[in-house]
Amino acid sequence: QVQLVESGGGLVQAGGSLRLSCAASGRTFSINAMGWFRQAPGKEREFVAALTWNTRITYYADSAKGRFTISRDNAKNTVYLQMNSLKPEDTAVYYCAASRGWGTRTSQSNYDYWGQGTQVTVSS
Repeated sequence: QVQLVESGGGLVQAGGSLRLSCAASGRTFSINAMGWFRQAPGKEREFVAALTWNTRITYYADSAKGRFTISRDNAKNTVYLQMNSLKPEDTAVYYCAASRGWGTRTSQSNYDYWGQGTQVTVSS
């Protein structure tokens, strides 16, 4: 089992920045990729960004490209999502996820473990 704990959410004005963190514990050696997803009120959960654990290949949703950066700290088994130039439409609960497999990194069905989520609210 892998446990994921997110932190770093909060309230920020449009144009501001936030950095989300996701600390992984447990059988972290089984992780092949980690990703961030988000779910806005009344909407389905959607892909934001992902990073393969060993090769560090990154993937981004079109809405995140150029504004968000996913990265990892090996020593801390932590993945980060740096979010800049935030917009009100970025308001959502952000979830961290970990995958043991080799499937499409943008598909939430390929992730095995999920964090509890952290709220990000961007005011206009």
